[in-house]
Amino acid sequence: MAQKNISPIFNRAQLLLGTDVMDRLASLRVIIFGVGGVGSWCAEGLVRSGIGHVTIVDSDRVCITNVNRQLQATSLTVGMVKVDALKARLLEINPSADIETHQQIFSAETAETFNLDSYDFVIDCIDSLQHKVQLIEIATRSSATLLSSMGAALKVDPTRIRVAEFWKVQGCPLAKMLRKRFRRLKIFPAKKFLCVYSDEVLPNRGTAAACGSDRCVCPKNADAPGDTDLANHEWCSSKAVINGSLMHITSIFGLTLAGLVIQEASRS
Repeated sequence: MAQKNISPIFNRAQLLLGTDVMDRLASLRVIIFGVGGVGSWCAEGLVRSGIGHVTIVDSDRVCITNVNRQLQATSLTVGMVKVDALKARLLEINPSADIETHQQIFSAETAETFNLDSYDFVIDCIDSLQHKVQLIEIATRSSATLLSSMGAALKVDPTRIRVAEFWKVQGCPLAKMLRKRFRRLKIFPAKKFLCVYSDEVLPNRGTAAACGSDRCVCPKNADAPGDTDLANHEWCSSKAVINGSLMHITSIFGLTLAGLVIQEASRS
């Protein structure tokens, strides 16, 4: 079979996976909810591997405290809308990639704005327990394949990161809380789905402090860029507890999610 015209960007990927798999990757449509410490690295892994369309959804702007673990967060992007900063980065990698952005909170009220049946994969990297439950419940009723990140904070050991079906995840407090919430609501995922998780849970050893950046949106900043309806929203001030996290853990979570997409395309 004659080799099809594949961008030199993906030469090494094509050498390993073959032309047919690269064609399948190019045709995939993937949507990522939450592009922080996990989701941002997942997006980069997908784009560097030749996925043709990636939709990224996140309501936040870059905070100075994101710089230690989030791909698009640098000293130059503090204050920018996260999805805009990440899109710019992804297009630097592959200018031909189709990157769609939504500065939006996924919730029961906004769920109808996303046609999940139009995607091959839905990637859940949401932090909020309530919104995570809603996404899992809705995504598992769609035709898309759902992949989900469990909690990536309070971890240091990369060798304890695992992949398992949601109901078989062990040792992860977030998975336990999700299962408890599903049982209490008596609403359950419509189909099985894989999760990336770790059973390591460490205590916070330091204390939270104000970031001190005049360009940050913490505390709430009505002059922040992006959607004015979200100007008075940022997650830090609404969280009951802020846990420490490190890039080498969050990135492995995200890249593992990307790897699961590539593996599935390779089997087709």
